[in-house]
Amino acid sequence: SVLRRTYRKGGKHVGSLTGASPAALAVKFGPRQRSPHCLLVKEHRVREGPGAAHPPRRTLFVLNVPPYCGRESLSRLFFSCGPVQSVDICDKPEIGEKTETLKSKFFNLKTTKGFRVAYVVFRSPAGVQAAKALSQRGPLLISTESHPVKTGISKWITSYAASVVDREELKAEVDAFMQDYDKQIAEEEAKAVEEEGVPDEEGWVKVTRKGRKPGLPRTEAANLRVLERERRKRARKELLNFYAWQHRETKREHIAQLRKKFEEDKQRIALMRAQRKFRPY
Repeated sequence: SVLRRTYRKGGKHVGSLTGASPAALAVKFGPRQRSPHCLLVKEHRVREGPGAAHPPRRTLFVLNVPPYCGRESLSRLFFSCGPVQSVDICDKPEIGEKTETLKSKFFNLKTTKGFRVAYVVFRSPAGVQAAKALSQRGPLLISTESHPVKTGISKWITSYAASVVDREELKAEVDAFMQDYDKQIAEEEAKAVEEEGVPDEEGWVKVTRKGRKPGLPRTEAANLRVLERERRKRARKELLNFYAWQHRETKREHIAQLRKKFEEDKQRIALMRAQRKFRPY
């Protein structure tokens, strides 16, 4: 049978399982598990943009990876096929070359749920062919006595212990990030100084706003004042007494205010008259 399955993301071609069907590799979590789980393995091929992270002919594309199967488990599964250079697990197939991102231990942590895909990179192309030939063997074990996969209470305890933040490591990571950030800002400022007053290819000169008094960041009170001015500006732009019903409502409110003021004046005059009453004793 021939299987053709194309992954697309954002209108771009990601990866394709083209040609013969991918090999079904049977695996079990442990020896007590009766029904095996099938991993679909195929040589990684893309039409456009093969990157250095997943080189062609040496990368094995693995589908239907269960949540309990991590990088170490996949590396042990395919270690008999040849030396494994790297294992990359992600939610969906990646677009082209993988960009280098700063890996943080404390920030931007994303927990992956459900079944995933993996890229297993071997040191030689023979490893990919040997991995596809594993489908002819019996089910492979993911959790063994020598390398058990933690589950249940032990897994929760390990996850909780890993979630406790080490202050020294956190401080070292933040300091390293701030040093890189300051270096980047300094490079951008130096580049802006060099390009200041220099026309570009079309003859335009970029004008930057600089002065002796740099702009200060807005405080909360300043933001509230700006919002109040904008509200007043919008209120002035509103059309008042534009419709006939608005005229009637305005006249009715004006008459009600006059009546209320008249009653208040009557009460004030009566009180003044009572206070001017002659009391000799």
